[in-house]
Amino acid sequence: MTQEIHGTVADGFEDVREEFAAFVAGERPDYEGQLCAYLHGRKVVDLWAGTEADALYGVFSSTKGAAYLVVALLVQDGTLELDRKVTYYWPEFAAEGKGALTLRDLLAHRAGVVGTDTGFTLAELADDRQLAERLADQRPFWRPGTAFGYHALVSGALVGEVVRRATGRTLQEVYQERIRTPYALDFHLGLPAPQEPRFRTTQPMAPTPRQQALLDAVPTGPHTLASIAFNGNAAEPTDLASLPNMPLVRAKGPASVGGVASARGLAGMYAAAISELGDRAPLLKPDTVAEFGQFHSVGYDLVARAHKSFGLGFQTTADTWHPFLGAGTIGHSGASGSQAFADPWSGLAYGYTRRRFAFPGGAAPENDRLARAVHRAALAV
Repeated sequence: MTQEIHGTVADGFEDVREEFAAFVAGERPDYEGQLCAYLHGRKVVDLWAGTEADALYGVFSSTKGAAYLVVALLVQDGTLELDRKVTYYWPEFAAEGKGALTLRDLLAHRAGVVGTDTGFTLAELADDRQLAERLADQRPFWRPGTAFGYHALVSGALVGEVVRRATGRTLQEVYQERIRTPYALDFHLGLPAPQEPRFRTTQPMAPTPRQQALLDAVPTGPHTLASIAFNGNAAEPTDLASLPNMPLVRAKGPASVGGVASARGLAGMYAAAISELGDRAPLLKPDTVAEFGQFHSVGYDLVARAHKSFGLGFQTTADTWHPFLGAGTIGHSGASGSQAFADPWSGLAYGYTRRRFAFPGGAAPENDRLARAVHRAALAV
């Protein structure tokens, strides 16, 4: 039975609804997902299937976009300086040869501390302060600044500790005060207890036999960089796919992977970053967006073992995922399939969530067709 498509699209975006419906028709009967987009601060796509418009989902690494937006605001304010050493804010980070690393390189995934020699406990993964303490003592896995690799579970904690040292507030508190509350965003770093009934637990991937064979063929081991970066070397490795399902993680909102959002919340945050939203000015000036969207790390990612690229924290979404987007697009995908970005050239902001983990992980494949349809409509209106 095909899922019914709910919601609205603005004039000129009718093809997006058709594309979403065509995709959903080919999915499992239990599919749940949401799609939202803004153009120059105006909501133009608001669709969902198998769920409610205001349902909340764990968005995994799409959380990082909120963390980097906080840093961008503080750089724009002059509270943080990109080319200062991390140790200016956080002296303990100098241990084990990390003293020369700048905030710029920390954001660009060049620190070399993608994990620790012995992994993390669940309590540590849920608590950015505990992660930061462990990482400050860790010897880097490559010489800081000489290469890059995706700091999958720790990037938010690293920049969060810099934010805390510079402001006296946690990154989550700054996000709440300066971004989420003023713009009424349904994207939470720390889900309030009264909102818990809206949360939908993440469902595990359901690969076909061929997809499972491909997953099984990926070379791995507990002490590879990829495994360390995803906590595979811990004494009791965590089922990372279930992290948002854990009340402790939802309550604390760790800034790498612990965010909870609707597609409206994801798209709204990126719309607020680049456009007037309601009666509020954009969060970021064009020069700030340009600097954070500029390529800072590009080439072979030591963790992903593939070509990747990053701006200042943000994925360079036009290179990594959607080549039809404008250069300097900022965004971040999430392991369960979520995707979110802002394209300053077109004025487009996009957010997508789904409940079931998509193969093979990261932004779900359907994002390409959905984002392409939204972008095509945005250019035509």
